[in-house]
Amino acid sequence: MFDSSTRTLVVVGAQWGDEGKGKLVDVLAERADWVVRYQGGANAGHTVHIGDKQTVLHQIPSGILHPGVRCAIGNGVVLDPETLFEEVDELVRDGVDVNGRLYVSDRAHLVLPYHKLVDKESAASKAIGTTGRGIGPCYEDKVARRGVRVLDLRHPERLMTLVDRGTAHANQLLASFGSTRRADATHTLGVLRGLAPRLLAIADDVGLAVNRAVRGGATVLLEGAQGSLLDIDHGTYPYVTSSSTTAGGAATGAGIGPRAIHAALGVVKAYTTRVGAGPLPTEFDEVMGEQVRTLGNEFGATTGRPRRCGWFDAVVVRYAVRVNGLSALAVTKLDVLDTLGRIGLCTGYSVGNETLEEFPGDLADLEGVQPRYEWFEGWRTSTEGARKLADLPKTARAYLDRIEALVDCPIRYVSVGTRRDQILEIGRAHV
Repeated sequence: MFDSSTRTLVVVGAQWGDEGKGKLVDVLAERADWVVRYQGGANAGHTVHIGDKQTVLHQIPSGILHPGVRCAIGNGVVLDPETLFEEVDELVRDGVDVNGRLYVSDRAHLVLPYHKLVDKESAASKAIGTTGRGIGPCYEDKVARRGVRVLDLRHPERLMTLVDRGTAHANQLLASFGSTRRADATHTLGVLRGLAPRLLAIADDVGLAVNRAVRGGATVLLEGAQGSLLDIDHGTYPYVTSSSTTAGGAATGAGIGPRAIHAALGVVKAYTTRVGAGPLPTEFDEVMGEQVRTLGNEFGATTGRPRRCGWFDAVVVRYAVRVNGLSALAVTKLDVLDTLGRIGLCTGYSVGNETLEEFPGDLADLEGVQPRYEWFEGWRTSTEGARKLADLPKTARAYLDRIEALVDCPIRYVSVGTRRDQILEIGRAHV
């Protein structure tokens, strides 16, 4: 992906999350100088397989597994410092050298114990199916201008004032929920004071550092969390996350200008999944859903919750191509379809006697649609040994060609397994 004209690349999910972004970032990071997380929080669950070793990263960019690559958590991320250092310590135990390679933006907002408590006690959060990790309440405090940033740890009196204010608001919310639990400012301050030395040691003006890297000709990989259809503005609202998951959020979340981003890679599964409530037009029936869920190990890396599964939805992905300005696609988990007798591909929606080819913004419209399918005969042979496009069965190639045509975006990568060598690079056009 990186060449003389593409030095800064953003990787986004082009469905409802869990598309395999971490796997692609891991592969692309081999040629990157910097990998930067630009939004989300510890609700990310990027699973990377290196040999027989599986590593799940929730906040730290996947590039940390590559020696020499610098990794940064941008200002658009809401940072859970407790989880961050648990993750750092686990990486160190596994022999990964993070010293001098990991930075956090001093402008990043902190997820605090009272955010997690509010998230867990909120009926609205339970209905939407959040991870309960305090992400939404932290973003709410950020927008309401009562958040605590990393740089506030440098100012003890200011920190006490902000924590007292945040705790009081959290307790008001808890009381309104009918919960008997209450947040404790003293506890939160104790946690922050204990972690402050480690956190401030890696805090930096990440936006400035990344801008200097870009101007110096470095290769920079911008890594998002969740998927485009969970974007606060462009997703299936209100069943969305609390941040901008699309490519537009990469500039503000990393602290660089939009002209510094040269290309955007969208990651999709060869079928569709989502976690929690909200529309999923191509969702399987119970029997088929369980079959594909088992074949694809469709359980959340962060929560362990089973994912809802359905056929590939070209309407969704075509929409994601548009709102992200995608340069190319990466299709993951093609191998999960290997044993199926026939494979559906949603080309549009029917609403009464009308055909809808563009993704609607109104949930009332979306809930009334009926998917229109094209059907492909299953290839019924393993694709796991494929190492180039020509190795794939003819029907599998036809399926990919049809996806490419329907969403009007070239496919650059196809994965047929969990290992790095099972990601096929199938062309260099348009990137």
